[in-house]
Amino acid sequence: MTDLYSDSYAQTQDAADPLRAYRDEFLIPRHDGVEQAYFVGNSLGLQPRGARAHVEEVLSKWAAEAVEGHFTGQAQWLDYHDLVRDSLARLVGAKPLEVVAMNTLTVNLHLMMVSFYRPTRERPAILIEAGAFPSDRYAVESQVSFHGFDPDVDLIELQPDQADGTTSMEAIARAIAEHGPRLALVLWPGVQYRTGQAFDLPRIASLAHAQGAVCGFDLAHGVGNLDLALHDSGVDFAVWCHYKYLNSGPGAVAGCFVHERHAHSDRPRFAGWWGHDQSTRFRMGPHFVPTPGADGWQLSNPPILGMAPLRASLELFDRAGMPALREKSRKLTGYLETLIQQRLAGTLQIVTPADPNQRGCQLSLRVIGGRGLTGRDAGRALFDYLATQGVLGDWREPDVIRISPAPLYNTHADVLRFVRAVEAWRDA
Repeated sequence: MTDLYSDSYAQTQDAADPLRAYRDEFLIPRHDGVEQAYFVGNSLGLQPRGARAHVEEVLSKWAAEAVEGHFTGQAQWLDYHDLVRDSLARLVGAKPLEVVAMNTLTVNLHLMMVSFYRPTRERPAILIEAGAFPSDRYAVESQVSFHGFDPDVDLIELQPDQADGTTSMEAIARAIAEHGPRLALVLWPGVQYRTGQAFDLPRIASLAHAQGAVCGFDLAHGVGNLDLALHDSGVDFAVWCHYKYLNSGPGAVAGCFVHERHAHSDRPRFAGWWGHDQSTRFRMGPHFVPTPGADGWQLSNPPILGMAPLRASLELFDRAGMPALREKSRKLTGYLETLIQQRLAGTLQIVTPADPNQRGCQLSLRVIGGRGLTGRDAGRALFDYLATQGVLGDWREPDVIRISPAPLYNTHADVLRFVRAVEAWRDA
């Protein structure tokens, strides 16, 4: 039988990887002179080597041309956000009209809810998952309150119904049906940040629409991780960030999707100059006329320096292609899962679903034993030990270690290094 635990197996798999050259496109932090096993791309992706050139291009243009940089060259600032539009559309399965890079995730979520959460006395409620990322919960709670409704009644949080803390599709369907007449909005994650569970987004959108509700997705952990088909899913809107799997730097400019059927919408919105129709924007007229599509929700001209690294990352995604990246992701995450089951069954519990269709590259882990510790104490001790070995995951309260083998730069050797580090901690 093949020894999955051997160096030779990991090296053979990595040598045969058709995407192996992409690792060299990233700057990998070092620990004691050795490259880290970096599994935190679900929190902050590594820097693409090409990012510096795009940033320096902007700086050089600013130095040499100042304000004229808005109007000269292929990378002129006036239309700079157009340089990433087609790549973003391909990445999320959308039409170019439907996507825009702008603002940050929570700002975009609020802007979308201004337009798409239109509560009435009969239909005031928002459905989210219990344990949603705090910023999402803060946003929806504040929107419910802003409109004069009671979050204790009108913010519906669906509790997990499965033993591992995940939520079945059946439970989601029941909740949407039960609360349907009161639902104004179903807001759901593409991937739940703590458990790593991925969801059937087209079905959720269909169920929400069948009840007369609007549907939106937070894809912070989905973009660049899952194969997405936002246009075909029928979802009304989606928001995401670019600093995780999209490797665009801390606090990077975020992304937004608005379905084509809303391209000429007269829905209320918070308007800004950069969302005004491009053909008449510089006439400086007093009345707002939105640009058709997602662009019409822009407020201000985009931060060019902040958007430059996104170009570098999207160039890599375009070259590699999401189908190939997803195939490698399944192999890497499956390898991690198998080694944990074979070598660490008494030490780690995998929270994330075993079905590859219900997860991306992240496995969320709980420490169930080791060094006489249990629960959070064991988890924290292992997490801190891994960092001393140059093996980087991230911690999510109350007791979860997230390990995410990103297919653009992680390897089978990285996964094997993680498993051996856990064994060394357990056996010390």
